[in-house]
Amino acid sequence: MTNLAKAKLLKKEILSQYKSVRQFAIEMKIPYSTLVTALDRGIEGMAYGTVIRICDKLNLNPVTLKPLAESSLSEQLMENRVMSYYVKLNQEGKDKILDLMEDFASIKKYRAK
Repeated sequence: MTNLAKAKLLKKEILSQYKSVRQFAIEMKIPYSTLVTALDRGIEGMAYGTVIRICDKLNLNPVTLKPLAESSLSEQLMENRVMSYYVKLNQEGKDKILDLMEDFASIKKYRAK
């Protein structure tokens, strides 16, 4: 996918979820002119962190710009991070972590809302 095609796809998604690009820029705290320039010329020149934030807000995969599954990008990144540590553990460590997670999940204070 070309740089301009990605920008057009991103703009289409912004407009499908927001009234205007300006409204999205304000909500994201990104200068409107910066966002418009990126959407007109391509997002390749945009800071990587900004593209990630935009994709997370729109619930898009930052590589393919396709909608993410039901979880957000930040949730998926956290899940990947947790799993990357989990696979490094031996069986005793894995069992301990699973026990701890079960304990925490049973405590109302720590449950997802």
